Amino acid sequence: MTAASSSPVLPATRRLERLPAAVAVYSILTILILAGLNLPGARDYVGVDNDDVMRLVQVRDFLGGQSWFDLMQYRLGLPGGTLMHWSRIIDLPIAALIKVFSLILPSERAEALALLVWPFFLVIPLMTAIAVAARRIGDRVVMHIALMLAAVFVVTANRFLPGAIDHHNVQLVLVATIAACLLDPARRAGSFALAGFASALAIAIGAETTPLVAVVCIVVALLWALEGTRSRTAARAFSLSLLLSISALFLATVPSEHYRLVTCDSLSIGYYAIIAAGAAALFVATFLPDRLGLAGRSAALVIIGALVLLSALAVAPQCLQNPLNELDPLLQTMWLDGVLEAQSFWRWLEVEPASFGGFYAVPVFALAVCLFRVIRGDDVRSHAILFGLLLISFVIALIQVRGAAFANLLAILPVALLIADLRRNSNAEPDNIGAGFFFVVVTLLSVPSVWILSGVFIVEGTMGISNRMRSLVAAGPASGTDAGAACETLQSLAQLNDLPAGTVVAPSDYGADILRITPHRVLSGPYHRNQGGMLTELHIGLAEPAEAAAFLRGSESTIIAFCPTNIQTEKIAKMKPDGLYAALEAGRIPDYLQPLPQDPQSGLTIYRVVLP
Repeated sequence: MTAASSSPVLPATRRLERLPAAVAVYSILTILILAGLNLPGARDYVGVDNDDVMRLVQVRDFLGGQSWFDLMQYRLGLPGGTLMHWSRIIDLPIAALIKVFSLILPSERAEALALLVWPFFLVIPLMTAIAVAARRIGDRVVMHIALMLAAVFVVTANRFLPGAIDHHNVQLVLVATIAACLLDPARRAGSFALAGFASALAIAIGAETTPLVAVVCIVVALLWALEGTRSRTAARAFSLSLLLSISALFLATVPSEHYRLVTCDSLSIGYYAIIAAGAAALFVATFLPDRLGLAGRSAALVIIGALVLLSALAVAPQCLQNPLNELDPLLQTMWLDGVLEAQSFWRWLEVEPASFGGFYAVPVFALAVCLFRVIRGDDVRSHAILFGLLLISFVIALIQVRGAAFANLLAILPVALLIADLRRNSNAEPDNIGAGFFFVVVTLLSVPSVWILSGVFIVEGTMGISNRMRSLVAAGPASGTDAGAACETLQSLAQLNDLPAGTVVAPSDYGADILRITPHRVLSGPYHRNQGGMLTELHIGLAEPAEAAAFLRGSESTIIAFCPTNIQTEKIAKMKPDGLYAALEAGRIPDYLQPLPQDPQSGLTIYRVVLP
């Protein structure tokens, strides 16, 4: 017996080399770190994003008896409400958790526990997908490196924090699952069928993944065209699964009265017709005789591509552009331009140059690694697949920075393989300082947060890093994000409960919280389907006091929640010095507004609207 075999550490080490054990260990450690960093200073159990709050409002309505097919938010926007585009698929598990926990806990604690458990639970399937994908392109070392990078990604991002119940974390899990399935070297039907289901589910949950799913379909089709018989079963399984899944999800989530309604921000007949046509055509094409060869399969792909394009042009030509392009110009200026995650890379570089590298550097590096591997002929199939998925994710991130999360997630796989190779080279030549140095540098530069810290240091110096750390600690998980944060606290907004239920005029960023903690309706919320409500709130603030009364009457508004330090309110007051918000800022209160006693710890002033 050798010394190594007699070591008591070896059995545990061998167990960790197995994928399930590794996933369990890394998932538990990641969840513990998330909990340790965020729970001690938590001031609220809901995530910091408006979408997390709005998701909770939607879940509460569902639990309160609102129909599965009824996505109308009746307390948001102009009279009649706002039809939301968010899928009930995300509402269902969160509502189920709340129901289960309510059996043993008071309602608020059950809700808080559900919002804690859901994002933490999603860490497990994410880690599983990353581990499977890494194992399919490399050895156990690659798997462990990928899991380490994934843990850093989860901890430093905001998608898996306590209370983060918006759909983006589920989308990240689905994207990782799709990548793992496509990387199956055996082209097993089960893997590709799962990829088809995950692709359909991703679109049903949020239309922002549509470009990536389109590339996934192209990848599968090209694999079949180039490899023929070897990938035929995989392509058949993928296309059939995609067709059946998208059909089932369409029937399960779209109300019958909306079957003919084309929407570009959610699953509708537009996306369904395009996907179903392409999936059905690819499924049929996989039965072509083998003797047709590459030329015949290529011709079939051209026909399928033409069919998909014609379907898009016939059914949903408007969906070939960004849905936000149809926003009113005033909303573009006063609202969307201030939503940083919706900005392009160029705009982000202007407003946040210090953190720019954290969003874009690692994906660029990963794309270069994939391209280099393909040129060298090193596992061409896997790296070509990763290159395609990374490229479309990166292009989306160039248009809207929020897409960088998908690009950084996918970048973990090729980068982990490179780090493993460099580690192997460094260990093989322990006296080669250059090899070891290169290994360390590449490892550090493969972590997005390292780029952010480096950018802050370069742009703002050590004081910038210190200030940012202090602001994070001081802000806590429930604070606002602008100068009007003192107005946006739950304590400030709770003053609205002293008034009879009515319609509140407030900055759009306050809308979701008002819906959550009060019985009131709210005119404005930061959602593109609420254009009417947002525009009305803007016109109320821009109009001269006498004209503003007409807008208040028409929108049936009974309360104004005014915060002079809110960024949007400040912009409105500067844009129209003779408008209502400028008048309130200067202390000129029209006769039809009655101020309520102000909380001395809040900057929010609440006015009762009294119109003849």
